[in-house]
Amino acid sequence: MDINGTTRVCGLIGNPVAHSISPVIHNRLAGLRGDNLVYATFKVEAGNVAAAVKGAYALDILGLNVTVPHKQAVIDELVDIDELAAAIGAVNTLVRTEGGFKGYNTDILGLDRELSDVGISLEEKCVVIIGAGGAARAIAFLCAGKKASEIYIMNRTLEKAQNIADAVNEYAKKDIAKAAGISECGSFDKKDYIVIQTTSVGLHPHDDETAVTADEFYENAAAGVDIIYNPYETMFMKLMKKHGKPAYNGLKMLLYQGVAAYELWNDCKISSDMADIIYEDMKKELGISE
Repeated sequence: MDINGTTRVCGLIGNPVAHSISPVIHNRLAGLRGDNLVYATFKVEAGNVAAAVKGAYALDILGLNVTVPHKQAVIDELVDIDELAAAIGAVNTLVRTEGGFKGYNTDILGLDRELSDVGISLEEKCVVIIGAGGAARAIAFLCAGKKASEIYIMNRTLEKAQNIADAVNEYAKKDIAKAAGISECGSFDKKDYIVIQTTSVGLHPHDDETAVTADEFYENAAAGVDIIYNPYETMFMKLMKKHGKPAYNGLKMLLYQGVAAYELWNDCKISSDMADIIYEDMKKELGISE
């Protein structure tokens, strides 16, 4: 990579960031396209988000990704925000505009494209979301936007799930989302639902754990997506497959949220062939062999 006086800079702010493979996505894309751009990670402590965003703009940084724990705090530092990102209440991509940065949520764009890739449609489908954190909230809004017939947010703390359901119903202007406890999975009376697992249960090194253990739940599902990508095949995915149901991890969601951010920063379109090359690079970086 030839870095010179006209090289544009993008990066990731969060804490921690040392483990991120986002530089693999963006630096490889820049190389493939011949863009004079470099992507780096910046550790930002809690309380320094405002200074980081103002400093990035002053330094002519083209765009930023935002990861935990700053996806909500960064909103106060924006000059504009995408309507859906505002409704979700979380931003993971900042795009340079006149006078400051505009915020977007490309996490949901990433999942949307992954679902399209694997042939899963949410329209008129019952969707079950496991967990009630920031990712679950964003995904619930995506499901509403994609015209799911019902959305169940299942979580150990019912209040958190209810908060998401209320926000989604207000956004959708109808009662589409419902809260339920994880303990209800074994007696869940729906069929052929799409399951999206958003908790950290099963994340390496806890490879043998899963938030839902009831066989009946997996037997009645149609397909499942776990947003975890390490391990490459989670216990959730193994249980889905044990019952003959297709299951996918979150690595393509990570890929496509990065692709969407790159497209926003550079006003371009990344081809499927180029995205496939990056996906293989990501697997290599993570030591994944199939």
